[in-house]
Amino acid sequence: MNEKKTKKVAVIVAHPDDEVLWAGGTLLTHPEWEYFIACLCRKSDPNRAPKFHKALTVFHAKGAMGDLDDGPAQIPQDKQEIARILLKLLPNVNYDLIITHNPSGEYTRHLRHEEIGTTVLNLWYERKLSSKEIWVFAYEDGNRMYFPQALKTTGLYFDLPNDLWNTKYELITKIYGFEQDSWEAKATPKAEAFWKFTHKKEALKWLERNQIL
Repeated sequence: MNEKKTKKVAVIVAHPDDEVLWAGGTLLTHPEWEYFIACLCRKSDPNRAPKFHKALTVFHAKGAMGDLDDGPAQIPQDKQEIARILLKLLPNVNYDLIITHNPSGEYTRHLRHEEIGTTVLNLWYERKLSSKEIWVFAYEDGNRMYFPQALKTTGLYFDLPNDLWNTKYELITKIYGFEQDSWEAKATPKAEAFWKFTHKKEALKWLERNQIL
């Protein structure tokens, strides 16, 4: 019964489609959860932004977007600016769960994923974000040897049933409009995994060991 209890859940990602690729199956599995999805990049993108808002309707979620620089050069962003945008986007409430990027990324490599994951954990440790627990995406790609794969050693690992994965895949190909031969479509994971933290000091120690910035 506890699994069906309503939770206030914040999902904090860099790009429109990250919420689908790395956690879409999990979000679809829990329609009883109240989602707010904060996407820090691409608010002014006339292609991606409307698709993000369509995806929100599938998840029955509320959400907001920011315009953090997302140029191909991946110029490092000021940590305080990332935190400012994040805190401006996210409603200031006590969450049951926050889901976000891994500070070491999900694949090799995207700096915005790493920066945002690091920022979220630091803000939680500093008590500027309030949540009972945090889950960070747990994937690796063997240094580009293969598409990102969910790590089975995290304690939170979920194989997605075919019908659930198909819904996730359709979000990528039909809502976000990626071609079937695109990286996004080919990479859409059939399992999802997360590192779970309930203690701030534990999360900070893990961050110090694992961040690559």
